[in-house]
Amino acid sequence: MSSASNSTSRDAILGRIRKSLGRTAGDSAPRDVTERLASPKPNAVVPKRAQITHDQQVALFEKMATSVNATVSMVVSDDDIPREVARFLAEHNLPARVKTSPDAAVSGLPWSDTALEVTAGIAGPEDAVSVTPSFAGVAETGSLMLRSGADTPYTLNMLPDTHIVVLKTSDMVGTYEEVWARLREKEGHGNMPRTFLWVTGPSRTGDIEQTMQLGAHGPRRLHIVLVDDKQKTK
Repeated sequence: MSSASNSTSRDAILGRIRKSLGRTAGDSAPRDVTERLASPKPNAVVPKRAQITHDQQVALFEKMATSVNATVSMVVSDDDIPREVARFLAEHNLPARVKTSPDAAVSGLPWSDTALEVTAGIAGPEDAVSVTPSFAGVAETGSLMLRSGADTPYTLNMLPDTHIVVLKTSDMVGTYEEVWARLREKEGHGNMPRTFLWVTGPSRTGDIEQTMQLGAHGPRRLHIVLVDDKQKTK
């Protein structure tokens, strides 16, 4: 087929698409796209299982997260986080050495109350355990939303074999749409972080003989430390 015929067929197809959308060939960028970007609207279809009270969302998150091989524990204050990390590492016979995010919400915790060796920064091949904060948790699937930044290096989410994530219950939402709304509110229009990572359980694959293998493309273990800070948010 000649290039002229290809062009004619393409123009005919695009013409039918424009007609179905009520546009003409001379239209510039679709206004509805620009308007949607300026004023994002959530999906109208929201799973019923996420339309529950906040306490129920926290319980649902734990149920969904553990169903995909993550482990979850609850503490009542930030000061309890280092002790919970130490307990988890001892329980699983893991090295008493962790690399944390430079974020003060994690690196500034009272790690000296434990016998752990703690450093902050970018993860390297020698780092077996990382501890990072989470931007939000999604109850409907037990997922975490992690964002990159100067204080939250992306490597900490992917390189260590064991990933420990701190999530405050006040950052728990029902649906994915609520996370995006929070992010836009926090960052402002046009100021999104460079990278987002949705985490639902530890890394896995079933490609080899349909047998599930953990740690295929990232951490083999995911432990979530929930901090019950609801009293502080009332």
